[in-house]
Amino acid sequence: MIQVTIKSLNLSEKKGTVKTPVGSVEITETGVKDDAHAGHWHRQVSLLGTESLKKAEEQNNRTFQYGDFGENITTEGLELYKANILDRFQAGNVILEVTQIGKKCHKGCEIMKISGNCIMPVEGIFCRVIQPGELRVNDVLQYIPRQIKIAVITLSDRAYKGIYEDKSGPYVTKMLNDFFGEANRPVTVEQILIPDDETMLENELNRAVENEADIIVTTGGTGIGSRDITPDVVKRLLDKEIPGIMELIRYKYGSVKPNALLSRSIAGVKGKSLIYVLPGSVKAVNEYLTEIIPTLNHSIRMVNDVDVH
Repeated sequence: MIQVTIKSLNLSEKKGTVKTPVGSVEITETGVKDDAHAGHWHRQVSLLGTESLKKAEEQNNRTFQYGDFGENITTEGLELYKANILDRFQAGNVILEVTQIGKKCHKGCEIMKISGNCIMPVEGIFCRVIQPGELRVNDVLQYIPRQIKIAVITLSDRAYKGIYEDKSGPYVTKMLNDFFGEANRPVTVEQILIPDDETMLENELNRAVENEADIIVTTGGTGIGSRDITPDVVKRLLDKEIPGIMELIRYKYGSVKPNALLSRSIAGVKGKSLIYVLPGSVKAVNEYLTEIIPTLNHSIRMVNDVDVH
């Protein structure tokens, strides 16, 4: 586990100004007590690494002090901007969760005027408070990367009986592993193979949600045959449906191959789990996930109430 040392704790009464170092701070439910950035929003606490501070000094050919870029916490031991949204930092009782990497500068920002080239918009990170407490200079923050949990459920009577090998489920796993791997996000995938059975599917879906899966993908059972029950089971379990993505996919591929319009694939949310119901062929999985994958990071933020608008 990576450890990050707190080199400085900094406060200011106004936004867009340099902050003054202090020996300790109280982290409340809304951020750093007595700091201008505290509030009921997603950027309650700001952090900047000394690694970034040194870059700024080289770029500007001058020395900067802790707090000069408006950060609440100056750290050492990790290039913070390489963290991912929903990663966490913990020291004692305090738990901070990353909600934003970089930012837009305030209009007329004092920091930009002083520094000439502010590094905060590129390499600063912002967190919300998960658990309050007290922080002191030289405290050590444990960096806890957010693991993406995925459940892949394939429905196929014949694959379940061993008549043929399921290829669609493993292909879902490969595509999602490739996507999150490029962002250096740790991933765990559980692959499940069941027959086209309503009760078994409902049980597996509920179990995945209870296990806090971020993404649940089913393959198979999206057609109009008598055993095609996947969308019917999933739809009644959803808290919210996400119709747009599947409408786009059906239109895009159905305009070329009309049979694609017969797919009843759906997408939605249950709890904080994103659920996608895909057809059972490798070709269809590739087509559907090619459209879905670009929306995943934003969707994961949204279901975790990270409002970046």
